[in-house]
Amino acid sequence: MDFELWWLLGIPVFFGLGWVAARVDIKQLVSESRTLPSGYFKGLNFLLNEQPDKAIDAFIEIVKLDSESADMHFALGNLFRRRGEIERAIRVHQNLLARPDLPQEQQMQAQYELGMDYLKAGLLDRAEETFNQLVETPYAVQARRSLLEIFQREKEWTRAIEAAVGLQESGAGERQKEIAQFYCELAQDALVHLQVAEAMALLDKALHADRKNVRATMLTGDAQLAQGDIEGALLTWRRVEQQSVPHVALVAGRLMDGYRKVGRPQEGVNLLRAYLAEASSIDLIEVVFKAVLELDGVEAAKQLVVEELRRTPTLLGLDKLLEARMMDAPANIFEELSMVKNLVHGYTQKLARYQCSHCGFKARQFYWQCPGCSRWETYPPRRTEELNVMN
Repeated sequence: MDFELWWLLGIPVFFGLGWVAARVDIKQLVSESRTLPSGYFKGLNFLLNEQPDKAIDAFIEIVKLDSESADMHFALGNLFRRRGEIERAIRVHQNLLARPDLPQEQQMQAQYELGMDYLKAGLLDRAEETFNQLVETPYAVQARRSLLEIFQREKEWTRAIEAAVGLQESGAGERQKEIAQFYCELAQDALVHLQVAEAMALLDKALHADRKNVRATMLTGDAQLAQGDIEGALLTWRRVEQQSVPHVALVAGRLMDGYRKVGRPQEGVNLLRAYLAEASSIDLIEVVFKAVLELDGVEAAKQLVVEELRRTPTLLGLDKLLEARMMDAPANIFEELSMVKNLVHGYTQKLARYQCSHCGFKARQFYWQCPGCSRWETYPPRRTEELNVMN
């Protein structure tokens, strides 16, 4: 009973100690807030109200009054960079690095921010040199990410592979998709220079990095074709279906040309029509339409387009149907069909675009790397109108 009473008596004591500690913390917080310059709160208020110009003016005044404030210099430098005043941002961060009393942690931060200034300014050599000095520091991951961006901009694909591997090994996430694409870039360059054996070796590495890389499979078929192995190329291009059915549209022209070369065009048409039944695509229709027109005539080509238009009604499909109708239209309605065709075709030019699924950048041709956000494999292999109909 005495033991329980002792604990009961101790509760008010502990409560009192907690109250005193809270009072001390509050007094310290109030004291510290009073030591901050009034311009700090003005600058912060401007930032919250999305007025960076006025925020910069306020922070400049603080820096003039307290030139030793490193944190304020960092804030000011970042604001300059965001506004596009790169030269001023560079000067701020260079001045910080020149201070002999700057702690090591802030020295590394200033160096990283300076590298970002150089990168934003397009001074890639200086940015690379700056980030290379940080790869063995706590800023290693950020530095390697920036180096990877630099190597991609400079199309230094071998060094990009090394940077991506370094990021993976540091635990910064998987980069297999990008690594495969870098090997594809090297292989494509080798094919341009007729270095077929080297291209094949690079494509093997690409597929080892990412077995589902459609581009590597397509380029492997191209390399086999360059070696004269048409049957091997056809077998390779057909593997695209196993990787991604929608991407078959990108390799349809290669397949049809290959089957023509080996004297089996009808086999090619039958294969592509099977693909079309599985995954309709205006690009695939374009290839099949021309092949059917060549082998089976105008009526068969028109029937193909009508069937596909019923299945997937799009203006792009209507444009192709009008083209087919005009091929054997009587003279008295040819002119009317031509007028309608021109009108529809004008609209389809705006719809016949590929669109990046990450940033929304639209392009007339298909890209493996988006020109807008520089991300890889963000373009669906279908036109925007087709995607809208499917959704």
